[in-house]
Amino acid sequence: MPEPIKIRGLWFEEFEEGVTIETRARTITEADIVAFAGISGDYNPMHTDSEYAAKTQFGARVAHGALVFSVVTGLLYQTNVLEDTVIAFIEFNMKLRKPIYIGDTIKVVGKVSGSRKMAAAGGGLVTIDLKVNNQKGETAQKGELIVMVKSKPDADALTSNPS
Repeated sequence: MPEPIKIRGLWFEEFEEGVTIETRARTITEADIVAFAGISGDYNPMHTDSEYAAKTQFGARVAHGALVFSVVTGLLYQTNVLEDTVIAFIEFNMKLRKPIYIGDTIKVVGKVSGSRKMAAAGGGLVTIDLKVNNQKGETAQKGELIVMVKSKPDADALTSNPS
């Protein structure tokens, strides 16, 4: 008899409004910025030129906003809340409140703010309000992420042996 499928993430039905998800912290490095510039093609000197950035209102190079959001999705995934249960990232909206500098350490706090069943898709949409805080506890980015998550299958479907 085959082993039952082991799911680590939360099913759609387990994402109750008010549930909080907190990630581990991660430091943004120069290597992150250089790699992201290469992948995205965004070589804006605000991110890649120390001399240029020193003369701006920020006084130093800052991370790409899209880089930070990419790190946010990785940090959320590492919590295992979406492991094996996420179907798709549907939408995101982020407001960039404060710059993230090389050497800043960020952490994400998410709070489930809503959900909508989509039976035809095999799950539903979960809305998570996000805050990206720096090492000083300041909110550098905030926004909303909507993900489609699988519904919990019938217990019989997980343990039945199709023969």
